[in-house]
Amino acid sequence: MKLKDGFKTHMAGDKQVMAGVASTGFSGLVRSNSTAAFIIDQLKTETTEEEIVQAVLARYEDASEAQVRADVQKVVDTLRGINALDE
Repeated sequence: MKLKDGFKTHMAGDKQVMAGVASTGFSGLVRSNSTAAFIIDQLKTETTEEEIVQAVLARYEDASEAQVRADVQKVVDTLRGINALDE
């Protein structure tokens, strides 16, 4: 899976903002905290949910695997909901 080309991200301070260009059919902004931004950044190249989980665990060594899996699933589900993923 991968973030669709029509979705662009921008860092605004410590938050990431993502918007879709007109061709995506999504008109809005998605604001992300640093963990969600890291997950979205992983989706800028072809990847799997499992690879994202492992990348998050490597970055946030003190996080529990169960929490990381839940966080990744929540972000992926949100992106699916706005049709932001190529799968």
